[in-house]
Amino acid sequence: MTDARQRFIATLTEALGARVLEAGWHADMACIHLDPEGLQKSLRTLRDHAALRFDQLTDLAGLDFSAWPRERRSARRFGVVLHLLSVARNQRLRVHVEVPDDDLPAIATASDVWPAANWFEREAFDLYGILFEGHPDLRRILTDYGFVGHPFRKDFPISGHVEMRYDPEKRRVVYQPVSIEPREIVPRVIREEGYGTEHLGIER
Repeated sequence: MTDARQRFIATLTEALGARVLEAGWHADMACIHLDPEGLQKSLRTLRDHAALRFDQLTDLAGLDFSAWPRERRSARRFGVVLHLLSVARNQRLRVHVEVPDDDLPAIATASDVWPAANWFEREAFDLYGILFEGHPDLRRILTDYGFVGHPFRKDFPISGHVEMRYDPEKRRVVYQPVSIEPREIVPRVIREEGYGTEHLGIER
């Protein structure tokens, strides 16, 4: 890690204190794991601290770690990741927060800090079922209002639970059990050993 990167990580940990659970650089971006306790205070620090000034939220997404193949720092199922931008400092930051309760996943909203989080959080709620406490209008944004479940959860069936069609006799849309038979439609691809890695100097 370069001196400039080390200084930036030191600035982050000094500004946020014990609320930083982990900090480092990954994929050429600074990344921190924050304690969900007092999350809004941490986010406001990232926005308002003179040495940080992350004034823009560029993305927010939910995460379901239930099928995660790598070792993790905790066993919590759900998480939220935020991507922040400091225009003044020309710096980007990835913020990870693990949701403390798997059965009722809830975390503080970031929409009070960055209004751009509003629709991102609605999407994470719709697709993962993560609740954002304090959100001004938390409701589905991509699926139908009568949709059952959260389709980005790893245990959600690929074909869904129900299908929707227009009934000409009732003259309205109706829901019915899924009529598609489960089947594997991903083609089997066979490649020679080491395909695509020759330029990397990797031997298999």
